[in-house]
Amino acid sequence: MESKGIPEKDLGLGTRSNSDDTPVYETNTGGAHGHELPRESFWTRMGCTPTSFKRRTLATDNQLNQTMKPRHLHMIAIGGSIGAGFFVGSGSALNRGGPATLLIDFAIIGFAMFNVCYALGELAVMYPVSGGFYTYSSRFIDPSWGFAMGWNYVFQWAIVLPLELVVASFTVAYWNDEVNVAVWITLFAVAIIAINVFGSLGYAEEEFWSSVLKLGAIISFMIIGLILVCGGGPSNGIYSEYWGARLWYDPGAFKNGFKGVCSVFVTAAFSFSGTELVGLAAAEAENPAKALPGAIKQVFWRITLFYIVGLMFVGLLVSSTDERLLGANPFINVAASPFVIAAKDAGLTGYDSFMNFIILVSVVSIGNSGVYGGSRTLTALAEQGYAPKFFSYVDRAGRPLPSTILILVCGFLGYISLASSGPLVFDWLLALSGLAALFTWGSICLAHIRFRSAWKAQGHTLDEIPFKAALGVGGSWAGLILIVLVLIAQFYTALSPLGVDGIGTAEDFFKSYLALPVVLLFFICGYFWKGTKWRRAADLDVDTGRREVDWNRINAYKAQVAMYPAWRRLLVAMF
Repeated sequence: MESKGIPEKDLGLGTRSNSDDTPVYETNTGGAHGHELPRESFWTRMGCTPTSFKRRTLATDNQLNQTMKPRHLHMIAIGGSIGAGFFVGSGSALNRGGPATLLIDFAIIGFAMFNVCYALGELAVMYPVSGGFYTYSSRFIDPSWGFAMGWNYVFQWAIVLPLELVVASFTVAYWNDEVNVAVWITLFAVAIIAINVFGSLGYAEEEFWSSVLKLGAIISFMIIGLILVCGGGPSNGIYSEYWGARLWYDPGAFKNGFKGVCSVFVTAAFSFSGTELVGLAAAEAENPAKALPGAIKQVFWRITLFYIVGLMFVGLLVSSTDERLLGANPFINVAASPFVIAAKDAGLTGYDSFMNFIILVSVVSIGNSGVYGGSRTLTALAEQGYAPKFFSYVDRAGRPLPSTILILVCGFLGYISLASSGPLVFDWLLALSGLAALFTWGSICLAHIRFRSAWKAQGHTLDEIPFKAALGVGGSWAGLILIVLVLIAQFYTALSPLGVDGIGTAEDFFKSYLALPVVLLFFICGYFWKGTKWRRAADLDVDTGRREVDWNRINAYKAQVAMYPAWRRLLVAMF
């Protein structure tokens, strides 16, 4: 399609042809964000020349690259956050709550995440800003709260990175435990540094291919799991005769009662942590308005197919009383993964090693995501004046260099694991970040609620919003309420941990709930630093930085979709 004789690609509209099923939400010139990147050599763009380290000076607020493609965003959304929390942490959750609790808690967190991602998608399509959800919290809730959420998110990933390096090193020990852990920590740290040399493109490509591997592994497990449940396993395994749902009857579907249900929520939340990264990545996409809606829709399928169905087979195949689920290692024991346990019990020679390899890939992937999420948020904080200004430095390769280096340096905290007190130190580090994701998700929902209130108060209608959350503002209220309930459940188990009659110790409480006083401390610091006051919905700024929308194209696209047969309209709505 052309307009006034100008090729469509020169309009920067991000469309293909009339046959394309992807809606368009922006009109601009000179690229997806209104500018063209400078003509640098290939190796400079890849960050491999001295010139690439010089400061980038574009005529725009967003100095980051806009090179991520739709396939990158789709895979970041559908598989980016699947890691050790899902593959290994689900085992400890099964042990604490039983198979029914595992499904119920993951489904509840999944429903909350569904609404969080749609709320984030609506805001990101409207306001394509660097910093994503932190910026929305600052803009639509309160700058002091935005300050707290930004630094809380940076802390979360700065702590997750060294933990993932340690987890990766112990994962390798499944095959060879004779090599010192420090060797593997160093090797994986170097690998993550090498990936980040290539900036957002390195992160995006690594996430794409690792997500392909993870999703392929989960699909293969579900197929094999179905065969095993039906009794089609090898004769040398325990699933050689009809297995069915016997473990739901003995030892039972639930374990440890209500306290077991409450205790599994945090594991489920940790397993979903990182899903929101698609909102950060949108700022570095070629055309986020085109790619982001489709990526957000993939979240539903990831929750339904990979988490719920995958964990259903875990609960059918592995007993909640299996002592192997507890693990012997204070950090992680891959042999405690229910996926590995099921493979071993089935007598599938080599499949346990395959799943272990997938876990290793997942762990490194989450570590790389930590560098990406922490560095981009820290850069946005610096741009808003909430962090030292030098962290806003972005080089000509599009890398937020000082921010990335700081997060990478935090990775070397992994060497603490070599000390005898290493597990204790990591317990407290995890306590700092354990609930960070829940606060982030709740803030996204609240920011969306406040945005909708301001939008309505200032005379706008929903018809002016190009991409709307599937369940609207009601979905954000549901997500926020569920997250608050999960925080209450975690408070209960922090006061009275599993296996303890009555109230636990102060150490038990703060190891489970230290993130709350840390967030409050950040909020107080932000309040006294900026001295901001709560603003009414009518006073919120809903215009600055809002994406220009080509409604003619959107309406033409809607009219085109309305002419499709019912099955095709359903596919468009779902994908």
